[in-house]
Parts: sequence; structure tokens; C-alpha cells
Amino acid sequence: MQSWLTWAGVATMVFVNAGGALAQTRAAAAKPAATDKTWSLLRTPWGDPDLQEIWSTEDLRDIPYERPDEFAGRASLSEEEFAARRAQAERAASRAQSGFANASKTRTFRQTSLIADGDGKYPRLTPNALQRFRITDIGTYGEGPFLGPEDFNLYDRCITRGVVGSLLPVAYGNGLQIFQTPSAVIINYEMVHETRVIPLDGRPHVGSRINMYMGDPRGRWEGNTLVVETTNFTNKTSVGRNGYGPHHSQALKLVERFTRVSKEQFDYQVLVNDPGTWTRPFTMAFPLTTHQGYQLFPYECHEGNLMIVQALSGARADDRAEADAVKSGRPPKPRTPVWEAPEGVQVPR
Repeated sequence: MQSWLTWAGVATMVFVNAGGALAQTRAAAAKPAATDKTWSLLRTPWGDPDLQEIWSTEDLRDIPYERPDEFAGRASLSEEEFAARRAQAERAASRAQSGFANASKTRTFRQTSLIADGDGKYPRLTPNALQRFRITDIGTYGEGPFLGPEDFNLYDRCITRGVVGSLLPVAYGNGLQIFQTPSAVIINYEMVHETRVIPLDGRPHVGSRINMYMGDPRGRWEGNTLVVETTNFTNKTSVGRNGYGPHHSQALKLVERFTRVSKEQFDYQVLVNDPGTWTRPFTMAFPLTTHQGYQLFPYECHEGNLMIVQALSGARADDRAEADAVKSGRPPKPRTPVWEAPEGVQVPR
């Protein structure tokens, strides 16, 4: 039942969203990112580096979140490995051009994992984080128990994917749009339609008793790089694919860096620091790119989200089957959770 419920919910949201992936023009064959030597950094009328564009992580879907053991100790692919990845991307692009199959990837990158430091893997969880972990932190991948909506994570409920989860590449809906004013940078995310307003005016963070799903960001420019420090998180979101994974603590602090390096690319880096959850800070780093014809459409998540209804009705069907078995003297079917987290979601180890 687990995998059917999971994919039923995903399919529902895919087709109701009709988001940026469907708005792509015919994709070109995947190719390495090109450096435009004639490009010079654009600036806003008030002099800040201009980040305003629709960006996407579509080009990163063939880069694993954690570094595979075969690439241990290496942040980049060899020439042979890169050629193989590029050839695979070209084959996938050719197959995808016939219909909806994520035909929007146009570039291939060399990095071996999205986690950029250490061994390229999530650090170990602290003993406290292991005690906090609930199998429902990974939503329908965890098979419950599903007694009510609160037993699903916030992505399943169309509420949030968290700051980092809103940027990490997934199957679809990987777009975001950046707007700027002299006093703020605004980021509108395609999936779950969240918008972050990042003040640049030097105001202090809100009081420590105020906690928010997306935290309280404060931005500043360091040369041509936008640096954003975010605090004041709840303990109800995660740092992983679509916000799945062990929940971080309220002590989480993120330091993000946005640096535009060409007309079609900016480099992103986030330092994740939460001593209550991970045994050391860690960094994720990757480029975001533009895609011709990409548009952001309203993400009507709640309106088409049947995942919770289906999962709860399935769980109640199991309740009835168990009651019938007990009534008839038969042993009830065991309900020991059996699950396998998707790629990019940290599990206790």
C-alpha cells in the first residue's frame, strides 16, 4: 500500500500543478554549461547585482544528493565519468521530447554530489535527533501510522518544503523567481507557492520566541554575493528532498550565498548548522540556471491533493480488516512499518 499511496499523491499534484516543467519549449540535448566571456554583471538601478530572473534546478536532477562511494574523496567527475553522464543526459533528453517526461534539462555538471563538503554525505544525527525522529517525518514513505493529518509531513499537507527543500532538485516544479527592491530580495518558489521576503536594511532578527516554518531571514551584500542568514525556525521542517527527513531543531541556522556568474547561471551555497540535530555543520552547493520558455504557474496544491484522503482511507480500511480478523479469531496482519526513504532523504544511521 505504501508505494501506491505515495505515487498516487505525487501524480495528483503533478497534473493539477501544470507548472514550469510543462511550460518548457522543446529541450535541447544536454550539454555542459558554457561560459560567456562577453558577459558582464548586470546591476539594478540602485547598484546591487541583479539576480532577477526565473531560475531552476532542472539541470541538477542527475546529481545525487549524497556522494556515491565510488566517488569517495572527489567533488568532481573525471573526464570519462563526465562524458558518461553527459551521454546519459542526452539519451534521456531524446526520449523525453515525445511528451511529459521532464524534457527541460539542457546542461550537465561535473559535481559528484549536492552535499559539497566532508565526505559528501549528511553528517550523523545526534543522539537527541535520533530520539526525536518519527517515521512520519518522511510522510507516506513511512507507512504511518496515519491517524490524522498531523501524521503527515508538511509537504504532504501542501504547507511547506522548508527553505532548503524548496531549492533542491526533484521530479518537477523546480522553478523559482527572484525579485529585488533597494531594501529587500523576494524569492517566489514554484512548488507549494511560498514567497520569502529577505530584508536588506540591517534590521535585527525577531524575538527568539517567534518561530516560523521558513525562518526569519536577513540579507546583506558581500561584494557581488548576496548573503542571507536565517534563524527562528520551528522544529517541524527538515533539510532534504521536498522537506522529507529528520526534523531539525529550533536552533537551526542557515547561511546562504547567491552569486550570479553568467547571464544563465547563479551559484548557490548553503551552510546548515544545527548542533541539536547533526554532529557537524555541512554545506550544500550547486548552480541554478535559466531555461527558455520556463514559466511559473499557480501551484494549486490543496485543491488537488488527494494524498491525505487516500492514505487515511487506506489506513481505516486496515483498521476494519484488523477488527474483522480479531472478531473471527484469525491473527491480524502485522502492521510493522516497512519503508525505504527516497534518494536525498536522510534516515537514522
